[in-house]
Amino acid sequence: MKFAFVTCVQLGLSCIEKIYSTGGKLDLLITLHDHKAVNKSGRIYLDRFASQHCVPLMKINHVNDIALKNKLREIQIDYLFIIGWSQIADSELINIARYGTFGIHPTLLPEGRGRASIPWAIIKGLQQTGVTMFRLDDGVDTGDIASQQVIPLEDSETATTLYRKVNSAHEDLIAKVYRDMLSGRIELRKQDSSKATEWAGRTPADGEIFPDITTAEQAERLIRATTHPYPGAYVRTADGKKIIWKAVFSRAEDAKNPLVLKDGVLDILDCEFCPCV
Repeated sequence: MKFAFVTCVQLGLSCIEKIYSTGGKLDLLITLHDHKAVNKSGRIYLDRFASQHCVPLMKINHVNDIALKNKLREIQIDYLFIIGWSQIADSELINIARYGTFGIHPTLLPEGRGRASIPWAIIKGLQQTGVTMFRLDDGVDTGDIASQQVIPLEDSETATTLYRKVNSAHEDLIAKVYRDMLSGRIELRKQDSSKATEWAGRTPADGEIFPDITTAEQAERLIRATTHPYPGAYVRTADGKKIIWKAVFSRAEDAKNPLVLKDGVLDILDCEFCPCV
């Protein structure tokens, strides 16, 4: 059985390391050329790992490059993983692997197809989320499900804590599914599209708090959802904006650094001022 893995971020490397830590191996690693996306958040390089484990490493400009497709056909790849990669794979690429191309999405599909999975789970006040490994098809997060792992959410969950849980769940999930693939025990199930929801992408501007119309509950969730590693929630000031990394519900008389909202008060525990507008 032959496996290839496409990634350029730490999450993908963590999954690769997990495969090897459980006795597995890969037949080809694929990543971006060194000069590509050098400023991409979380960008990593696979050269050291590839050298240490004697794995062929291919560097590309785009996941749909003809050179990659030809290489996968040449080595007669059985399974292809694409994890931690923003470029969209075309139909030709995802159909090259004998048994399919697989990705991981950080929700319990079919819920939460789309973008910004970690912030939305907190903003929506969900009691649980999770990660799903699925076979890629022509849709967006619509492919058959290989396995899922549930992540319970705490009332105090932040993007920071959930990000760590999601990363850990990725590692656990890929270890399980890799073993199933290797032994031929993998079973796929179709998504129930009648239960599908789609979550829109988010930008830093979506983190703005409007004290006159935002409730205390909405603001508190937004702050937890957009704290590190995201850009943060903020309120505008006369000469810039105040980015709020942490805040708690409070009575007005008890707050040391109050944020007065439509229906209540938050006490700001961690923030920074940004002079840009």
